Amino acid sequence: MDVLQLLEELEDIIESGSTIPFAHRVMVDKGELLEIVKEIRIHLPDEMKQAQWIKEERQRILQEAQREGERTIEEARKHSESLVEEDEIVKMARAKAEEIIKHAQQASRDMKQSAREYTDELLQDAEETAREMLDVISENRKELHRMNQS
Repeated sequence: MDVLQLLEELEDIIESGSTIPFAHRVMVDKGELLEIVKEIRIHLPDEMKQAQWIKEERQRILQEAQREGERTIEEARKHSESLVEEDEIVKMARAKAEEIIKHAQQASRDMKQSAREYTDELLQDAEETAREMLDVISENRKELHRMNQS
């Protein structure tokens, strides 16, 4: 069972608990709540591992884009060096090589930017999920404290 399901189960227990008239309090099974909180603690590291994986995946994608861009630029340079011939052909080859290098550099920048945007979206989703979980946990802990004080 994942953390969100456990939090929903926690909410269900609180919602279905016996209400205390005029007190805005609910009676629930303490052991049952503590067991769910224990399960949340167990599963929460999995969510953190997923966020770490996303971070590492982002780094891997950026490095791969960097290598691909460098390889493309190197291929363009090698190609431009192999185009050395007669005067007019050399001029045409240089112009073509510069164009290839510019395209390769632009392609490299585009790939890096796309990789950054993709990993940023992944990290943003993970961050939002983690925040939502922390908000729910915080609210549930507050409710538990309120129940314990009554």
